[in-house]
Amino acid sequence: MARRAPATARGRPGGRGNGAVKAKRQQAILSLVSRERLASQEEIRARLAAMGLEATQSTISRDIEELGLARVHDREGVRYVVPGRATPGTPMRLLRHLLHEFALAFVPSGNLLVIRTPPGAANALAEGIDRAELPEVAGTVAGDDTILVVAAEGRSGRRVERRFRELTEEG
Repeated sequence: MARRAPATARGRPGGRGNGAVKAKRQQAILSLVSRERLASQEEIRARLAAMGLEATQSTISRDIEELGLARVHDREGVRYVVPGRATPGTPMRLLRHLLHEFALAFVPSGNLLVIRTPPGAANALAEGIDRAELPEVAGTVAGDDTILVVAAEGRSGRRVERRFRELTEEG
């Protein structure tokens, strides 16, 4: 008897129901847009496909919105960008979304906080934490499904956990 691969909530690989695939795809989109000049959703879709990540245009459109990407015009034309410090609030909005979407559990220990995520989601969430530049956080280290957050000098892992929980309640 042949085994079938499990379907996502929408019945397609990589659809809305598969958190690990979504996290990997969104991480790839952030990476691509940071490194390359991509002017359209079709270009993003083609680059993802070349990486083995299939997605529909509507999925990419949702990802772009959730990641807070901006489409800008410059001397060379149009392109997608990851908004930086010039766009107030964007990193925090992204962090709230990522925490809500991917943080499964918090385990504080001394000046450390361990965050459990679905498989494949840790890097995307860690990048969101780093981009937010919270004063409570000195840095992060991410694996596949676990993030180690190091609290800033004089802060505790428990305090960082409280801050993250506050952020998820705001969003």
